[in-house]
Amino acid sequence: MERDGMKLAEALQERADLNRNIEQLKDRLVHNALVQEGELPAESPEKLKQELDAAILRLSYLIAHINETNCKTFVDGKSLTEIIAKKDALSVKIYTYKDIVYAGSQTAYRARNSEIKIKSAISVTDWQSEIDKMSKELRLLDNTLQESNWKTELME
Repeated sequence: MERDGMKLAEALQERADLNRNIEQLKDRLVHNALVQEGELPAESPEKLKQELDAAILRLSYLIAHINETNCKTFVDGKSLTEIIAKKDALSVKIYTYKDIVYAGSQTAYRARNSEIKIKSAISVTDWQSEIDKMSKELRLLDNTLQESNWKTELME
């Protein structure tokens, strides 16, 4: 079912669609795996299994070729795989920093009606400034990846 000239972005979209489709097929199979004696399932489990197997086979093909393309495509001296890894790590860092900033912003705690004052042990402003810079970097990385995905042919 491969076709000439598939862009990496199209392959990524198809991969996402296949993942959703596989989940739906699994749910449909689960709902049709048991029936009352003497009854027929609403859908043929064998037909659903064939659809599931075909979707998984196509997914395997796409994953292999997406990964190969990402490893062999370079933007500004870095492979797409490196850019994706940097983007993923930056996302984790931003998410973690946001949780820390949120915790550091909660200065209204009181211990059992006493007058114990709680203060932040971090500079929330500095941490937030760092989050803002990282968020901009993340957007730029994402833009680079999106642009590259639409310009790059999937390696087959």
